[in-house]
Amino acid sequence: MTDEHSPRAKIRNHYDLDVYRQAMDVAMKLFELSQGFPKEERYSLTDQLRRSSRSVCANLAEAWRKRRYEAHFIAKLSDAETEATETQVWIEFAVKCRYLDRDTATSFYQSYDQIISTLVGMIHHSDTWIIRQPND
Repeated sequence: MTDEHSPRAKIRNHYDLDVYRQAMDVAMKLFELSQGFPKEERYSLTDQLRRSSRSVCANLAEAWRKRRYEAHFIAKLSDAETEATETQVWIEFAVKCRYLDRDTATSFYQSYDQIISTLVGMIHHSDTWIIRQPND
């Protein structure tokens, strides 16, 4: 198993990142759970929750491909971080609207805290992730 804190591990693409797999797993769980939200929320809370959770994964994939340019890499990781935080806000709305029980929401919230922590670590140590040009 790979570890984001050890970039020298054999990570060939974004699928190999633990943080990507964790974000995908939690996004799919949220998708399944949100299928039970009321129909009147389809184009608001449900849609926003699904979009932001999926965007974490998409931004991670884009960040991985931007490793030649440190500033772009950091920007995409930052986008993933903000989408994860946005997802936490939608989870909070789902609890307040009584579509999601507090214990389930806490589990999701904690998953996103872990994802955010990993992303912040990758940002702070971006120099270990970028692809060095031959003259670097």
